Amino acid sequence: MYLAPLNYDRYFKKVFKDTLIAKRFLEDFFDITIEEIELLTQKHKITDDAVAVEFDFRCKINGNYVIIDMQQWFKPDIVNRFYVYHCINTALQLEEMPVKSIFINEDVTKEIKDYSLLQPVVTLIWMVEDTLGYTDDYVGYNMTPEMVSDFITNDKLWLEKDIQKLIAEREIALKQLNNNTKNLSFLKKNRLIWAFQKNIVKNKKFSKYKPWFELAEKTRNKLNEKADFLQFEQDKIFAEIIRRICKDALTVEDINYIENRDNFWDGVSRYEIGLRKELMVEVIMQVKEEVREEIKEEVREEVREEVKEEVKEEVREEVKEEVREEVKEEVLNELKIEIVKSAIDGGLSNELIQQLTKLPLNEIERIRKEQKK
Repeated sequence: MYLAPLNYDRYFKKVFKDTLIAKRFLEDFFDITIEEIELLTQKHKITDDAVAVEFDFRCKINGNYVIIDMQQWFKPDIVNRFYVYHCINTALQLEEMPVKSIFINEDVTKEIKDYSLLQPVVTLIWMVEDTLGYTDDYVGYNMTPEMVSDFITNDKLWLEKDIQKLIAEREIALKQLNNNTKNLSFLKKNRLIWAFQKNIVKNKKFSKYKPWFELAEKTRNKLNEKADFLQFEQDKIFAEIIRRICKDALTVEDINYIENRDNFWDGVSRYEIGLRKELMVEVIMQVKEEVREEIKEEVREEVREEVKEEVKEEVREEVKEEVREEVKEEVLNELKIEIVKSAIDGGLSNELIQQLTKLPLNEIERIRKEQKK
C-alpha cells in the first residue's frame, strides 16, 4: 500500500482540513470561484440529552454553509439522515445570528433574531458504494413550488397536441418558480447533493471533479502503488493530498486503524450480502403475492367469460322456445288474415267468417274495409 484509503473518515478529514485542498475540491465540483472559505466547527451537541452530530467537513464559502460527508456503505436511512444534517446546519447559524430590536410602544422594544441574515445550506454527500439507483455522476435536490413538479408529472398535459397550451402552462410554472417575494428564492438555494464515486469513475465524463473521485477509488485498492498516482503528482494540490496520506506519513496507529477498518468493512460486506439475501427473499415473496393477485384477476376474467358463454348457450335455447311460440302465433294470425281475405273475396258474411277463423267481428270488418281500398 502506497496511499491510505482517502474514503476512510480519518484520512478524509486529514486531507480536507487543509483549506486550500477543500477550496479547490469545492471549486472543481461546483465549477465556481471561491473568494473566501472558512472552516467551521464539525462537532455539535444538539439536544439536552447530549446527542451530538459530527460532520466530516463543514465550512462557509461565499456566504453559503457547506457540509461534505463521506458514506462508505449501504445505509437504509441515508436520505432521512442527511436531511436532518442539512437542517441542523441551517439551525446552527442561530449561534452567531445577530439580533434586531422591534419597536412595541414608547417604552417597550423586543429583541429578536435577524433571520434575514440566514444563509443557504448546501449538503454534499460523497457516496463511495451506494448509487441510490442512479447512473448519473450526481443528483441534486432543492425546494421548489409544487406546481413545478406537477407540471412535469402531468401525463395528461404532455399528451396535449397544442404546443401553445404547453407553453402557457410552463409560463405559469416559471412565474411561481421565479417569484422572489420576501426572498422566496432562498428556498431553492438550499441543496442536497448525492455524488456517486462508483458512477463517476465508471462514466469517465470530462469534468473538473473526476480526478478527485478517481484518486479516492485508486486508494481503495489495498495493493495500490506509487505508479498508480504519477498522473496526480503534477498538480500541487493533489501532490499535497498524496503527501498527507502517503505510507511514509503513517504512524503505527494509522496502520492498525487501516487494518481494523479493513476487517470491519469485510464484516460489513458479509453483513450486507446477508442482508441483501434476506431482502431478496422478502422482495420475492412480495412480488410473488403481487403476481398472484394479478393472475387471480386474469383467471377471474377468463372464468367470467367462460361462464358468460355457458349462460348464453342455456339462455339461447330457452329464448329460442319462447321465440318459436311467438313466431308460431304470428304465423297463425297471418294465415287467419289470409283466410279472411279469401273468404271476403268468396262473398262470405262476417258471421260465417267468424265461425271459421274465430276472429272478432270488428277485426273482420277492419280487414274487409282495407280490402275495399
